[in-house]
Amino acid sequence: MPRLILGVTVTVLLACNQSGPPAEPVNRPAAEPSVLAAADLVDAAVTPLPAEFQAGATVLGPDSAGSRAVLRKGTGDMICLAPNPADTLFHAACYHRSLEPFMARGRALRAAGTTGDQVDSVRFQEIRAGRLEMPTAPAVLYQYFGGRYDPATRKVPGASSLYVVYISGATAATTGLTERPSETDPWIMYPGTPKAHIMFTGSMR
Repeated sequence: MPRLILGVTVTVLLACNQSGPPAEPVNRPAAEPSVLAAADLVDAAVTPLPAEFQAGATVLGPDSAGSRAVLRKGTGDMICLAPNPADTLFHAACYHRSLEPFMARGRALRAAGTTGDQVDSVRFQEIRAGRLEMPTAPAVLYQYFGGRYDPATRKVPGASSLYVVYISGATAATTGLTERPSETDPWIMYPGTPKAHIMFTGSMR
């Protein structure tokens, strides 16, 4: 879900965002594979998080069936999706545990063959029917895109960052934030919907 990743055009990122929530963007071609060793998956997964949250995060990684398995059970409130070693684009995403029902449902729908906007259509219907929960308080999601993970420094040089804060149903009227896309100021994407969120880029952090 995202338009404003630092150093990438708004048009390309909008296409990613329309395909699903921020933790589930469409992969874009990269010049070369990320070449990430399986042993580095947990450390790579938590790189988007502030340092104080990294050690306690739960990490989910790709399994042989293309789903998500628990690579590390954490003690904190954050869940991280490890990058797939086979992907050509490095992508790690971490979000507050209150978002897990929404994120997990999206992964399940895609695994079952649901595509495009229909994923959100199903989830929105389920939320409004009370069958799927969204957080009742603001909930954050952090992401890194691109770059290459360096095991020696446990950093991702060259990565672009995107951070969002979910406030379900938020609008300009309820928050005072603009709904107009901006590369320099926070703004609300998908206003008035269950997955409304405030957009930030790494340059704003």
